[in-house]
Amino acid sequence: MTHQDSSDLFATPEPPARRPDPAPVEVPPTPAPYPAAAGSGPQAPPSGSSEPAPSAPVPPSAPPTSSRPLASAPTETAPTETAPSAGNGKPGAPRARLGGARVTGILVLALLVGLVGGFAGDRLSGATSDGETSARLPVATGDAEAASGFDRPEGSLAATAAEVLPSVVSFEVTGSDDSRSSGSGFVLREDGYVLTNDHVVAAGTGGGEVVVVLADGSEHEGDVVGRTSDYDLAVVKIDVDGLTPLTLGDSDGVVVGDEVLAVGAPLGLDSTVTSGIVSALHRPVQAGDQATTAFIDAIQTDAAINPGNSGGPLVNAAGEVIGINSAIAQPPGAMQATGSIGLGFAIPANQVRTTAEQLIESGRATYPVIGVLLDTSYTGEGVKVAEEAQQGTSPVTDDGPADVAGIQPGDIILEIDGRPVAQSDELIVAIRASQPGDAVTLRVRSGDDERDVRLVLQASPSE
Repeated sequence: MTHQDSSDLFATPEPPARRPDPAPVEVPPTPAPYPAAAGSGPQAPPSGSSEPAPSAPVPPSAPPTSSRPLASAPTETAPTETAPSAGNGKPGAPRARLGGARVTGILVLALLVGLVGGFAGDRLSGATSDGETSARLPVATGDAEAASGFDRPEGSLAATAAEVLPSVVSFEVTGSDDSRSSGSGFVLREDGYVLTNDHVVAAGTGGGEVVVVLADGSEHEGDVVGRTSDYDLAVVKIDVDGLTPLTLGDSDGVVVGDEVLAVGAPLGLDSTVTSGIVSALHRPVQAGDQATTAFIDAIQTDAAINPGNSGGPLVNAAGEVIGINSAIAQPPGAMQATGSIGLGFAIPANQVRTTAEQLIESGRATYPVIGVLLDTSYTGEGVKVAEEAQQGTSPVTDDGPADVAGIQPGDIILEIDGRPVAQSDELIVAIRASQPGDAVTLRVRSGDDERDVRLVLQASPSE
């Protein structure tokens, strides 16, 4: 049988090659072409001739073949000669041919062998000399030592947090009734003065205990130097020197959109840092506990503030304290703070500085007043001065700032220093954002008459 190159499987058939002395071939029981005869085979008769083609002589050495004739074997033709027919039991010299089904099977088998070989080769090449595989994930190429040392660009949030965290403390407070609470604070001075909210340490006074936990984990008994519920601030002294204080920034320079960090120990998780922006200014907020109420002209932030953050610092990108985290908003109907909803409030740093200095010097603080009582049931434009005395207190304090300026019971206050006021809280926090002795201008309506009055704020002792 002649050999046909695999690249010629689908080419036009060529005449069969001749072999002088073919080797004996045993034909299997299934139909198969005879081996080609030695020498040049006889020519087939021309098409349409009835003369039978002469048979080629069978070599004497060829073994007997099957007595079953090959029926309808195809005759291969060439342009110049035709191979003898293999039909009717007569030997011919046909070419080896592959059927379409067998070609398809060979191709599929070759593809499967290639896939299996490729997979095996990949598995073998993936093995290393020490038995590890190449299925390892990418490894960071950064300097791990620098990363652990907070080697961050100046002004980045990470660099700011690294600068601030050593000065932030947490509080563990035990009440006289063995109740326990916690909060946050920060170092005011290197000689052991720390600041927090009044409502954080209130339970620890009068027979309770206040413990200050520094950033290094050391615990120190705290002595409450002074506190004020009107501003919800308290100063605590511990017997430690060489602390690193934080700088109080200028909260009047804060604008909406400034980046901030809230630092503290929410839910007792000390050294927690959250980030956000200043989302609003001059929010009238009532803070403190249920027994006392503080009116705050607050800085609003979306940095997450949760229970336990109270007293901790709100810092700007320079690491300066611009506010003291004090309160969080809750959905209507909530009886107590449950967690951040993106509305946190801080006492402005300028107010903190004034009040903290007073508490350190004398243990007490003062706040400014104009000397009027306000009608909280009034719902019209502006804020209304009460018309009648309340619990024995006159609507307008005699010889007070408002009385001196000519304000009368029932007058409507529309603005303070050009800033409209629509609720009593807004007027109160705007006044308390100033200091005793400061002068303010009020827009006042008396009947149909409107006028501007200038008055000097008076100091009142804080509780």
